[in-house]
Amino acid sequence: MKNYIFAECEKGDDDFIIGKLVEFNLSQVPPIQDVHFIPVSRKIVNEDGKIIAGILGDRNAWNCLHIGILWVDGDHRGEGLGSKILAEVEAISKEQGCHLVHLDTFDFQAKDFYLKQGYEIFGILDDCPKGHKRYFLKKIL
Repeated sequence: MKNYIFAECEKGDDDFIIGKLVEFNLSQVPPIQDVHFIPVSRKIVNEDGKIIAGILGDRNAWNCLHIGILWVDGDHRGEGLGSKILAEVEAISKEQGCHLVHLDTFDFQAKDFYLKQGYEIFGILDDCPKGHKRYFLKKIL
């Protein structure tokens, strides 16, 4: 067995590691576009300019959208802002060639919300965190 050293990553190591993974991925499946990750985000502000909802995602080289965060301020939940901002990002992504959206949420977050928006569950992690479930959902655009 060879001797290996485990070390904490330093500044710049993340970019190197990500770059190597992207390089491998692209050798297996050619990209549809030259840019590998394109941010897709929107916010909703109130009349005072305060952010009351936001969505953060990115489109990958194969035109799939990953939504990392969708948040609506507690005082504005139930007003349809989540549905509207999600539909906005889906429409923008579809116009840019996306055919699939995927995300994850916990049982204490927004699983039922996403199901109402046409998403379907394709995976579940039990006890993540302990006593809860993490759901992985997708939607074909």
